[in-house]
Amino acid sequence: MTGVRRWVAADLHLHTPASGDYAEPEVSYLDILRTAVAQGLKIIALTDHNTVAGYRRIREELEQLELLEKLGRIRNDERERLGEFRRLLTDLLVLPGFEFTATLGFHILGIFSPDKPLRELDHLLLSLNIDPKELDSGSVTVGASSDVLAAYKRINEAGGLAIAAHANSSNGVAMRGFPIGGQTKIAYTQDPNLHALEVTDLEPRGRRSTADFFNGTKPEYPRRMHCIQGSDAHRLRTDPRNPKNLGVGDRATELSLPEISFESLRELFHSNDFARTRPFQERRAEEFDFVRQAREEGPTIVQAFHESMTARGGALYSIISDVCAFANTNGGTLFVGIGADPTSKPQGVTNPAAAVRKLQQEISNRISPPLNCQVDTQQSHGVSILRILVPRGGDPPYAVDDNKIYVREEADTGLAVRDEIVQLVSRGTRPSIQPEAEEKEVAKGGPSAPRTGVEIVAVDERDGVKYFTVRDLRNGNVVKNVTQTSARRLWHYAITQYLQLPPDLRKAVSAWQGELGLLRRRGRGEGSRYDLAQETNGTIRLYFGVTGDGIHGEWKRLVGGEVE
Repeated sequence: MTGVRRWVAADLHLHTPASGDYAEPEVSYLDILRTAVAQGLKIIALTDHNTVAGYRRIREELEQLELLEKLGRIRNDERERLGEFRRLLTDLLVLPGFEFTATLGFHILGIFSPDKPLRELDHLLLSLNIDPKELDSGSVTVGASSDVLAAYKRINEAGGLAIAAHANSSNGVAMRGFPIGGQTKIAYTQDPNLHALEVTDLEPRGRRSTADFFNGTKPEYPRRMHCIQGSDAHRLRTDPRNPKNLGVGDRATELSLPEISFESLRELFHSNDFARTRPFQERRAEEFDFVRQAREEGPTIVQAFHESMTARGGALYSIISDVCAFANTNGGTLFVGIGADPTSKPQGVTNPAAAVRKLQQEISNRISPPLNCQVDTQQSHGVSILRILVPRGGDPPYAVDDNKIYVREEADTGLAVRDEIVQLVSRGTRPSIQPEAEEKEVAKGGPSAPRTGVEIVAVDERDGVKYFTVRDLRNGNVVKNVTQTSARRLWHYAITQYLQLPPDLRKAVSAWQGELGLLRRRGRGEGSRYDLAQETNGTIRLYFGVTGDGIHGEWKRLVGGEVE
């Protein structure tokens, strides 16, 4: 889909009097449309509980007025109402949908094209086990319906958008404290048929916000998710007695679209461009600069920065190797023309159009198999910055110049070794094998290993040279025959620290808490890294370079964090 994109405001989670729990049953459907337009919205979705009755009533009222007009039997008040409908619908795209209540009470939005026959949506709800007697009731409680994954799949196959409703809050698939297993929660938020997560904390940013949790850096949640917000309005305006009861458009999302249509909306949620959504603010003090925000977050396993792309000095090759590494790992975003240090002034890229063509040509010519990357220009800090969106490749391993295979390890890129190449070849479609390993360890008793960093598994000496077996804690990959001289950055750090440990490993631990021990802490705050130990049945396991993303459960208590 081509065209100049512009930001438009959307509220994709609205109820009408067709929902049984609507707070203002006297409200007309025309009132809802009036309020949406007055709030600056351009797209809304009517998502009543387990029914499309609300959208049907708008369509039936409009069709009835048009029929009276055609027959010449329309009254003046009806003509005025028809005229207002037409004016509002010229400025507002109204999408049919529903908020489905799946098993365990989880809520899922299904949103569709206005061209979708409503009979097909009724049939879809029936196939999801909504009782035919309840099909028009708008009830939240619908008995034994279908499970979450089946709902995602059927909504997607029907051409709709499957969005996890208020995912981090009540009845949300990622809500805290709900007693479901880790594998289940991963499946509910990473399933390929799920298009986005609706969250209630899109405005606040930080490591505890839902959007930042699903940004692709978490080892157990490697698929980056589009995150939006919606009002979930059950009334026209915010309840003055309870501000948590929002009105139409009170918590909306801005979307960067080439046109206002369901097709462009679906294209956005299928894209790898996560800078095309942002919280809607009616009066923005300044243009939202996502490049500046990314720079403040710094380099990660899915994000890299390059000050230039000159061939001399290897800058261009470094960019290409990062593209290859991202494709072989979790995908990611590269920024060219700006360094990682947020305090330094970016130099930008001169002649960005030519630079975009050059990068597209280099990626096409030098990376195999073919990889579909998006290269575009963004404005930040008053200069032009190139952005490269790299998908997680579906046909690994990807190589530069046919024979150099790179992988991403936290914030570093390095050449893959033999065992990693073998694992890339056999990589399946599962998001991660770490959760399986975690569940097996928990079944044995005790906390599971950290989720990032490196574990030294074994050491073997041959002809005076020590060969190490290391495990990447992020993905569970085990690599053998690593030497101190051949090791990549994180592995080299782990081996160097290991070789400095005393024979009695317990003496190297600065603090024990039960079976968990802290060897060393480097850095401060969110940039801290930890070297850790764990004693199980008399055997001490050693973990090096663990980042904050890898600290979970009782490990948080050990390092002074909050245990969830």
